[in-house]
Amino acid sequence: MTDYRVHPLGATPLPDGRCRFLVFAPSAETVDVRLLSPRERVVRLEREDRGYHHGIAEGVEAGALYLYRLDRGKERPDPASRHQPQGVHGPSMVTDPGAYAWRDGEWRGTPLSSYILYELHVGTYTPEGTFDAILPRLEYLADLGITAVELMPVSQFPGRRNWGYDGVYPFAVQESYGGPEGLKRLVDACHLRGLAVVLDVVYNHLGPEGNYLTDFGPYFSDRYRTPWGSALNFDGPGSDEIRRFFRENALYWLREFHVDALRLDAIHGIMDFSASPFLSELAGAVGNFRKREDRMAYLIPESDLNDARVVTPREAGGYALDAQWCDDFHHALHALLTGERDGYYGDFGGIGDMALAFTDGFVYSGRYSAYRRRRHGSPARHLPAESFVVFAQNHDQVGNRMLGDRLASLVSFESLKLAAGVVLLSPFLPLLFMGEEYGEVAPFLYFVQHGDENLIEAVRKGRKEEFAAFGWKGDVPDPQDEGTFLRSRPDTELRDSGHHALLLSLHRELIRIRKTDPVLRRTDREGMEVVPFEKERALSILRRDGSARSAAVFHFGDVPASLPLPLPGGLWEKVLDSADIRWGGPGGTAPVRPEATGAIVCALRPKSFLLLSNSGREKR
Repeated sequence: MTDYRVHPLGATPLPDGRCRFLVFAPSAETVDVRLLSPRERVVRLEREDRGYHHGIAEGVEAGALYLYRLDRGKERPDPASRHQPQGVHGPSMVTDPGAYAWRDGEWRGTPLSSYILYELHVGTYTPEGTFDAILPRLEYLADLGITAVELMPVSQFPGRRNWGYDGVYPFAVQESYGGPEGLKRLVDACHLRGLAVVLDVVYNHLGPEGNYLTDFGPYFSDRYRTPWGSALNFDGPGSDEIRRFFRENALYWLREFHVDALRLDAIHGIMDFSASPFLSELAGAVGNFRKREDRMAYLIPESDLNDARVVTPREAGGYALDAQWCDDFHHALHALLTGERDGYYGDFGGIGDMALAFTDGFVYSGRYSAYRRRRHGSPARHLPAESFVVFAQNHDQVGNRMLGDRLASLVSFESLKLAAGVVLLSPFLPLLFMGEEYGEVAPFLYFVQHGDENLIEAVRKGRKEEFAAFGWKGDVPDPQDEGTFLRSRPDTELRDSGHHALLLSLHRELIRIRKTDPVLRRTDREGMEVVPFEKERALSILRRDGSARSAAVFHFGDVPASLPLPLPGGLWEKVLDSADIRWGGPGGTAPVRPEATGAIVCALRPKSFLLLSNSGREKR
């Protein structure tokens, strides 16, 4: 029998026009490859140990189309298909992993501590909705100061319009975006401009349309359910092979596409109660890849569990993933800026919550959550700041609002500047959502293009029910309507005029300061002092690097405030005041060179922030 462990899943071209096929299909006694091109024929695969089927076909090169025929009956695309040129129901295509001529040979990645992320959706970021259409915009992102481009999922999904979380072929790159070669061109171009690439992958579920995995074997579990349907089988009978499928998928993106990091979608939907969790196993595999390839590669999960084990080192009992999205930081900031208290925002609102987000990472680290009606989270204060990705907006927090309204449609211009300061001057890894840097006002709505009318109706109904907890009224935009998709495209022309241009300049300056200031570029919280001013709704953050010190003051109040900042003595300098006329504000009121003698009294405008710096030199 063939050792199925040493060969990759799917179709692998071999020298001399041959092709190896390997598929995990224990539910089928026989599996044939029906080749559709260059000439139609059928090749029987040999059934191997544990339900694998394997074989080598002659005269099959890259570009050949094929389907698997199960027990001489059903014909299905390859679960590990690399390309679905005719969509989720069509045949799979053999691809040559070595055909692309990479130009990034010197690239070894970017340290995680240097990540400044920019999340975008390939289908809406440009009018063309392709990988190639993004290429001319990379110079703009690099000039802005972005160091990592984060792509929402690109695995093959039904139709041409989708967020990407309905993908059903985890190895295949969406054809309408430009397929596998288009993604490689984009990653290559990013690296040539010094930009890392983060790819969003979905290991908690697969989409409903075009999902044929149950015909092959126990890819799903009947013991658990997720909000998106059946849970993948990570801890039941046959789960070793399902783990192998997704572990191999992760390494495939890192190795073949030169992706630098994977954002793991909603890992709280990965139901795994085994003694050796899949996530820890995956972290080990990526760690081995890092050493073997001498490349920086990271795993950045999304989780709503507030479980510090996710990013705790293995030797300390954790899963050893590298960083995670921090929803608590967003919720605390959003509630302060908007005053919203519906749904999970009901757990937030005080300046103390924002202070906890800075000091602890999690606001809920074991305390009672009224929204969940139970205690939530675990302590995370011991973790470095680079363990958390923070944001004022992202695709979830915008797109899962009923009207997809961005922050620019909810708060004032001064509040948008304040939000930028909180995120970019934090010690955490900051993330911007496409267009946020100039105050994009176009909504980002939920959209799909399914072919099954019953499924379309189920999606419409599900969206309406999802918004009930927030008490939002009115009509839900139709996810299936092409107009919903078209409305979600950013209007980049906005960034050249008025307040949009000023906000863009502010983001660019904040990123420059973050990169060059020895205090602010640190991604730890050692020596950080956080002082909340509850009455004035303000927050003071003091940070150190040796004798150098930096202080940021964030004022969320609606009236001017004079705050006694508890700062060390010495000469301080005003680096940036968001209320200054330069940034479109009414004029800053803080002194240019305040002197501290135990405290500095600073006057702040409503919804503004102030950044002060002290080199450590004493007054002469």
